[in-house]
Amino acid sequence: MARKVPSLISLVIETIKREVVHAAGDDDVRPDIYDIPSHLFNRLLTKLPPLALHKLETDMPFKDCNDYEAPLNDDGRKRGRNGNFDSAWKALFKLRWPDRFYPSETQLDWRRIYWQTHLQNCLDEAAELALLPSFDGCIGEMNVSDGILKCIGCEGHVNHPNYSKLSYHCQQFGHYASCLRLQNVFCVAETCVLLRKSNLQSLIVRWIMSEKHVDGLCKLLIQNSETLTSLEFIYCKLSPTFVSAICGSLNVVNTHTHGIQHFSINTSSFLEINPVSLPPGFVSFLSSGRSLCSLKLHDNHLDRNFAWMLFSVLLDASCSLSILDLSDNNIAGWLCNLNGKSKCKVPLSLGIGKSLQSLRVLNIRGNDLHKGDVESLRCALVSMPNLEILDISDNPIEDDGIRCLIPYIIEALDRCSPLVELYLENCELSCSGATELLDSLSNLKRPLNSLSLADNGLGSEVAGPLQKFLGTAIKTLNVGGVGLGSLGFQELEKGLMTELKLVDINISKNRGGFETARFLAKLMSLAPNIITINTAYNIMPLESLTVICSALKLSKGSLERLDLTGNNWDYQPNHASMVAEFHHNGRPILILPSYLAVDVPYDDDP
Repeated sequence: MARKVPSLISLVIETIKREVVHAAGDDDVRPDIYDIPSHLFNRLLTKLPPLALHKLETDMPFKDCNDYEAPLNDDGRKRGRNGNFDSAWKALFKLRWPDRFYPSETQLDWRRIYWQTHLQNCLDEAAELALLPSFDGCIGEMNVSDGILKCIGCEGHVNHPNYSKLSYHCQQFGHYASCLRLQNVFCVAETCVLLRKSNLQSLIVRWIMSEKHVDGLCKLLIQNSETLTSLEFIYCKLSPTFVSAICGSLNVVNTHTHGIQHFSINTSSFLEINPVSLPPGFVSFLSSGRSLCSLKLHDNHLDRNFAWMLFSVLLDASCSLSILDLSDNNIAGWLCNLNGKSKCKVPLSLGIGKSLQSLRVLNIRGNDLHKGDVESLRCALVSMPNLEILDISDNPIEDDGIRCLIPYIIEALDRCSPLVELYLENCELSCSGATELLDSLSNLKRPLNSLSLADNGLGSEVAGPLQKFLGTAIKTLNVGGVGLGSLGFQELEKGLMTELKLVDINISKNRGGFETARFLAKLMSLAPNIITINTAYNIMPLESLTVICSALKLSKGSLERLDLTGNNWDYQPNHASMVAEFHHNGRPILILPSYLAVDVPYDDDP
């Protein structure tokens, strides 16, 4: 076969490309390249590797308002004709990191996103080597791998040996980095020099365990105190001295306040905790941070004393906290001081609840809370009049606990409280307790938007109350793993008569068999706005697929995802055409069991 002869335009583009790639070193891009016709210029952009594209955009003259748009960002970065530079950067990002690419309807600065992600790759690679016991040197002198250099088009620039050094990449692309993740090896003074051009807004640090780590981190925090709004710690060991030093470093220069909006400490340990007081610096941080809106202390082995002291501080803090996450700790009894208070009022000595009055999300799941904790929680919820989301999942509150909570829920919804989401997963509820809750919610004028009762052993008897509850305006419902069985689905299917407001429902792990498919068919006919259905692990036979596909054809087309995984089907090739016709935005609606999965039925028995 004869080779295809390249066109003259292709040869011209290739010649110009080589010119720009060569200039990506220390040379300037020839000015006449910017004068080529627009259609050739835009085509050139799609052919350039990242480093050359970066050079072309950086050196671009801003001389003709008809050719170039106004600066997009505060730093005056100039966009190319018709925004094609952004399109080129977007394509390069998708090519290099396809798993991280998500389409967005909003205008994004894809050059900044590209180089920020590239720099993160360089830092992650360097951290792996710096953590080795044999490493003894300057971090900035570490070599960037050939694989990363090839991705940005660095090969061939032998006249610029600094390309291989981490310091070069920090110097050239550090000012694009506003969000970074750093291992403890980067918590040294040298990092402040490497990232001196960065204006960090979000920082995640891992494995902080020593005074040396804290000292280096504090220098970096001080350097970015005017721009930093989000700080997260993972896998750290923090003493009171460490915590106070870190919090003190967050204050903006010459002020006693900070600009942190999101503060998280996850899967870490607080060392040498004082049983009667929090670290002074942490108290000052909470009290002076008017911008603080999210506080997450997840999986840190916190006890009831720490949680109570934190609650007391927040009651009189000046911040407008929106999210409080104390999940996966051990804070049972944390609110016991509220027990016996008249009408469940918070003691006046604790303040008037300035911070908690703005709270929208409270997550206390996984804390071994019992009925007594729920009684105390009712008293505390008085200080949270704007609460929208309450998650008390994975706590053995049992039926008595939910009965304590029902009056609060009814009162909150009756007084037009913004409460819209309630999560009660794995709370050891029985059908009796769940029925009382569902009946109470079904009779309210303003229902919840979202409810989860997943992983409670409710049995098929809950189908009746559940069917009535579905008739409210509930939009998101999770009853996965509650033991509905085939009888439960049969009763649900027979009872559904009116149009539903459902958008998302999870009925997985209920061993419903073929009755699950019949319920799905009825559901899709009565829920025109349904988008997502999870019916995995229901022991449905293969003939269920025919029923489901028939129902999909008759539905109004809003469904985007139907999860059928875990049903142990022997998928047949002749079903391919049946499934292939159901797509949403180019993606399959039906998520089928993989024939590669191990042939073991799901077992939800304890």
